[in-house]
Amino acid sequence: MYQIVSKKTLAPAIHEYEILAPKVAKKARAGQFVILRVDEDGERIPLTIADYNREAGTITVVFAEAGYSTGKLGKLEAGDAVQDFVGPLGVPSHVDKFGKVVMVAGGVGVAPVFPIARAMKAAGNHVVGIMGARSKDLIFWEQRMQEVCHQLLVTTDDGSYVRKGFVTDVLRQYIEEAGRPDLVMAIGPLPMMRAVADLTREYGIKTMVSLNSIMVDGTGMCGACRVTVGGETKFVCVDGPEFDGHLVDFAEQLMRSRKYKAEEQLALNRAGCGCGGGGKCHG
Repeated sequence: MYQIVSKKTLAPAIHEYEILAPKVAKKARAGQFVILRVDEDGERIPLTIADYNREAGTITVVFAEAGYSTGKLGKLEAGDAVQDFVGPLGVPSHVDKFGKVVMVAGGVGVAPVFPIARAMKAAGNHVVGIMGARSKDLIFWEQRMQEVCHQLLVTTDDGSYVRKGFVTDVLRQYIEEAGRPDLVMAIGPLPMMRAVADLTREYGIKTMVSLNSIMVDGTGMCGACRVTVGGETKFVCVDGPEFDGHLVDFAEQLMRSRKYKAEEQLALNRAGCGCGGGGKCHG
């Protein structure tokens, strides 16, 4: 069992957990992820590492309650524990001195962007952060991002905070005014990452994205997280989660991400009618 040391609700249905996992914290690096289960009957939930504290032996994860399993996870409190917590998994971010690096974060993607931006700044890069959300109440970690970026640009889809527009609008304006960066990294919803990759392709800017696919074992055995990159089959859990955004088949990824929508809705319906997702449901 892995104890939740602290819990913070950052925005509606978005939570930050600090979980005691000394062996994972000891080896964790920016860009990697963990897979956890709430209980022995729980679904495996992959979450990119948002922060780690080797001295305290803790891993920080941030997630949105998007379905039955994350909703169940969101009901836990500090002092509770999760059944399994496996990691660090995946290939760490390639951190080097590139020059000017733009980190683009959409929604909950701010959390996994944070440790990568911090590492990029420590490596001597000029780091520009662009973070966006649908509205002001979904903005979080702005102060933390300011600490690891030389410049931070914030936007909201509805214009309720700072400026109105998508992260791609801000990115295009930045490129036109400040010139081409040496690297762009985008983490967030699949449509957002695809839009960023389409934009940077116009300018010939190297772009990396971090994919969060459906996973089962997280070791490359099940094949559930396969993705086509440059015409070749890759596995997000062992070859990623970061890939060249210009080579990712986003249409295929979007289709695969929706594969179990019906089953997810069924689980939510069962939970809502009081059967807990495990019994017969006529609701």
